[in-house]
Amino acid sequence: MTRHKKMDRRTKYTIGVIKDAFLTLVNQKNFYKITISEICRAADITRSTFYLHFSSITDLLDEVIDDALLLSCNSKIIEQEYLKENESLLPVCQRVGDSPKYRHLLMDPDLSEYIIGRIKAHEYQYVVPEIIKKTNLPKDIAESLFTYMIYGSFAVNRSHHFSKDSGWQRDMEMLNRFTDAGYKSFSAGNNGEHKIG
Repeated sequence: MTRHKKMDRRTKYTIGVIKDAFLTLVNQKNFYKITISEICRAADITRSTFYLHFSSITDLLDEVIDDALLLSCNSKIIEQEYLKENESLLPVCQRVGDSPKYRHLLMDPDLSEYIIGRIKAHEYQYVVPEIIKKTNLPKDIAESLFTYMIYGSFAVNRSHHFSKDSGWQRDMEMLNRFTDAGYKSFSAGNNGEHKIG
């Protein structure tokens, strides 16, 4: 949700410097210990310049997360053949974590809930209709599955430090098979008319 309407090159540069300074500080300490003064010193700008572009650190955080989510939408490089066939199942948090630039942000324990909320808001319009389409489940149950998937995939990826090692590949294949089997199970039973709850 960017507030920057039309930007000249200098404005883009300044905003980029502020974001980079913020991410550098996130690599050094937890989010809630970072101050605007520290961001300004690291970016070599004044407080008034910061407030010209961002209303608060949370406003800056939102834009950085949105940048990461936009990057993840454009990221289509997936190494493992199984995941190539199931790209839609690759968790967005892992796609964000593919960039070392954002990895520390995802690992900050103070931000997990907030970031998951931003990911949910970003992915809802794409994932929930897909769950409904694949399972014929009602919207409220599809939303519960979506929440489970987002929180679960974030936790598993975080346990691997958002690094695509062999353990991550094994876990992703297992989770993707689990999810796919769940979709098939729901869609096979009475055209999705399962009695749940």
